[in-house]
Amino acid sequence: MDAQRFFSGRTSFTDIHPAKLVVVIFLLAYPTFTSDFFTYQIGAYSLILGTIALSLMMLAGYGGMVSLAQMTVAGLAGYLVAILGVNSVGVMGLGWPWWVTVPVAILAAALFSAFVGAISVRTEGIYTIMITLAIAVAFFYFVRQNYVLFNGFTGYAGVEPPTLFGIYWRDPVPFYYLSLAVAAGFYAAVLYTSRATFGLSLQAIRDNPRRMSALGYNVTLHRIVAYLFAGVIAGTAGVLMVWFNGRISPGSVGVAVVIDILVIAVVGGMRHPSGPFLGAIAFVLLENFAIDLIDRERFNTVIGLAFLLVVLFSPDGLLGLWERIRRRIRFRRPTPAQAGHTQPADRYNADPLERT
Repeated sequence: MDAQRFFSGRTSFTDIHPAKLVVVIFLLAYPTFTSDFFTYQIGAYSLILGTIALSLMMLAGYGGMVSLAQMTVAGLAGYLVAILGVNSVGVMGLGWPWWVTVPVAILAAALFSAFVGAISVRTEGIYTIMITLAIAVAFFYFVRQNYVLFNGFTGYAGVEPPTLFGIYWRDPVPFYYLSLAVAAGFYAAVLYTSRATFGLSLQAIRDNPRRMSALGYNVTLHRIVAYLFAGVIAGTAGVLMVWFNGRISPGSVGVAVVIDILVIAVVGGMRHPSGPFLGAIAFVLLENFAIDLIDRERFNTVIGLAFLLVVLFSPDGLLGLWERIRRRIRFRRPTPAQAGHTQPADRYNADPLERT
């Protein structure tokens, strides 16, 4: 389905592929047939991680820029919610209302992401990865050692979402639908952007930046704007993350968590916005249920093995694996001739009496 048709109103539910419609119905009905644990710990958490990984997918898949600072951007937004809003630690907590705190946190995260982009966009490949990783590590140690602003190793606790319209938004079902709305909104926004002028230009810059520069496009500006947009996505997910956990600490932005976002995006697939959410579901399921089979300390080993298997057998992630399965099923379908039907050309070559 064309995203431009969707947003211009020239499409209807009859244009939606049946499989996509089934997914939409499943996501909307999910809390009605699952427990609070699956609704909150599996459903909502997967949507939040998928949204953060979506910001990485947008940069890497459409812009060719692999940033390891997306969890850092989300963490900055989470810290600002705790600092500017209300927490139970007794450090900072300026008591700003949520409708001021949340936009300020997201805006600050987006500007920080643009700053990361301004530093890293003039590099490519492994150099971009190393610069963004260095920023993520520096931020981790900064918040860990700063007790005046970030409360050091302890971080902040007692950070809760508001009660709005008589609904406490940290309850499993409301929080799930809040996470679903945010994830669906950014999914549609990224899909639309990829087919809009800016997204097509960004993909062309990814493929051949020198040619696009020769054509008069500002390559650096396009990349920084992409980082800004990715920062809005990651920052919004960071607000949801701190509400989900009820706290934030340096462990929330540690190196292991930063790498987890990369693993989620790669395992799911970086060629379509749905890939990060598939990777997030697989990651969360393994994180919650792998400990029943192995020691908790060996979880990273399992994730590493899963990452290697996906990279070796399906470089495009789970989405690529699904596309290969679909192609094989389609290839094995019997042709009309094999099913006993007569081809139109054969009908006209047959006996004239058989055509009457």
